[in-house]
Amino acid sequence: MKLYIKNMVCGRCEVAVKSELEKMELPIISIKLGEIELSRELVEEDIKELAHNLKNLGFELLQDETSKTIEQIKNLIVDLVHHRNENIKINLSTYLSEELRQDYSTLSKLFSDIEGSTIEHYFIAHKVEKVKELLVYDEFTLSEIAFQLNYSSAAHLSNQFKKVTGFSPTHFRKLEDYSRKQIDSL
Repeated sequence: MKLYIKNMVCGRCEVAVKSELEKMELPIISIKLGEIELSRELVEEDIKELAHNLKNLGFELLQDETSKTIEQIKNLIVDLVHHRNENIKINLSTYLSEELRQDYSTLSKLFSDIEGSTIEHYFIAHKVEKVKELLVYDEFTLSEIAFQLNYSSAAHLSNQFKKVTGFSPTHFRKLEDYSRKQIDSL
C-alpha cells in the first residue's frame, strides 16, 4: 500500500515519519520524500490514527489523487534541486513526465490551477533557495554554482536571482541577516 504525505522535504522528515510508523508497528517497505510504502493495506482506523499522528508532526496524509499528484511534483523538484543536483541538467518537463507517467501539459495545468503558480516558478524558487544556501557556505564561485544548477552562465543566474530576491548574489553574500526560506514554505 502506498501512502502520500505532504510536507516531507528532507531526510529528517523521512526519519520522523519512519519513527511514527514503527511506533504504530506498521510494516514498512520503503520511505522517500512524500511517499511511504507498506507491505499491507491499512484499515480505516489505522489510517485515521496515522493521519492524526502525522498531523502532530506537521505532515498531512493525502487521500485525493489531485493532492497526491501536486505533492509528487513538489517532492520531485525538491529532491532534484536540493538532494540530487548532479542530475539537475535534465529537462524538467521530461523528468516530471517520465517520473509521474503523465503528459507534462496535464501536470502543468493541474499544478497551476491548484497552486496558483507554475511548475517553472516553483522550480526557480527552489533553485534560488539552493543558490542562497551555496552563497552562505561560501565554498563555490558564482560560476561554479551556476554550473551546478545548470544555468547557462553566471550572468543568467545573477539576473534570475536578482529578479526573485531583489539582491545581486554578491550583495546577498555580504548581508549579515540572510533571508533564506524553509523548503516546505516555498
